[in-house]
Amino acid sequence: MNRKQFLKLSSLGLSALSFKQVPTAAVNKPIVISTWDSGMAVNAAAWKILGTGGKSVDAVEAGAISIENEINCCVGLGGYPDRDGIVTLDACIMDEHANCGAVAGLEQIKHPISVARKVMELTPHVLLVGNGAQQFALENGFTKEPAVLSKEATDAYNNWLKEGKYKPVINIENQPKKTFGGPFAPTFFNDGTPNHDTMGLVAMDATGNLSGAVTTSGMAFKIHGRVGDSPVIGAGLFVDNEVGAATSSGTGEEVIRICGTHLVVEFMRQGYSPEMACKKAVERIVNRDKAKAKTLQVGFLAMNKKGEHGAYAIQKGFVYSIKTNTENRIIAAKHLI
Repeated sequence: MNRKQFLKLSSLGLSALSFKQVPTAAVNKPIVISTWDSGMAVNAAAWKILGTGGKSVDAVEAGAISIENEINCCVGLGGYPDRDGIVTLDACIMDEHANCGAVAGLEQIKHPISVARKVMELTPHVLLVGNGAQQFALENGFTKEPAVLSKEATDAYNNWLKEGKYKPVINIENQPKKTFGGPFAPTFFNDGTPNHDTMGLVAMDATGNLSGAVTTSGMAFKIHGRVGDSPVIGAGLFVDNEVGAATSSGTGEEVIRICGTHLVVEFMRQGYSPEMACKKAVERIVNRDKAKAKTLQVGFLAMNKKGEHGAYAIQKGFVYSIKTNTENRIIAAKHLI
């Protein structure tokens, strides 16, 4: 067979396929999913918009704002400081048109997620950092506010200063712990180690459009200037309105190394379910260095255009929250190790 004959047959085959009608299951929408059990309150804030026919991009911003308003150790101005005692915030947002905006290393601004949205809507850029991000925020109506740590966060930082080293505790989500009131309360474990995580959420509105957002104060006691995966499009968050969306939580450096959420969405494009897509991304991290993986926690959370959702993590302990018209619950993710 020559090339011309091959192309002719191929085009006939594609034409035949294009006329094949494939039934699609009804999508359960609107729907919002978010990382961790603290996502229950975040989902409730997002649902105030989704439940009344609002847009997914507005819903994910509202959800992120709700946790930034709380005094907690993982997100916002109450979050754990870096090793110099400075609270720096990271956030990103992405809508159904692949518009996206992000900020990193932002200081003294209460709502980094809203600054990220301004970056998306008002500039030709995607990511602003440090002093430049703060200057942009101030020029667009935001005001400086001091970071006010909770007593527990202050105590944890002072305890950390005694040794002056950072060593994440493996699988800290599963250790016996105590909390200090409220849905966004800081969580401490037996040795006083803080549980530092990220709030990521993905929503589908009544029209079927997807958006996502991430907000965090980053890794506790990090080197000043460190930026993890959270504000990096394709690492901490990725949205493809034809396929699905994904977000992540855990050791950001490992997520960046594999462009984790973009990878999850590409696996969904290949036909994998959200859970299996997340699993394959986790396997990519683990298989690269199995010994190192035993010391890490990374979790991925995803939703496809059918409204199907799923998650997977390296270690036991990663959970996510879901809210629809018919369910409102926390789901434990499967894990590889």
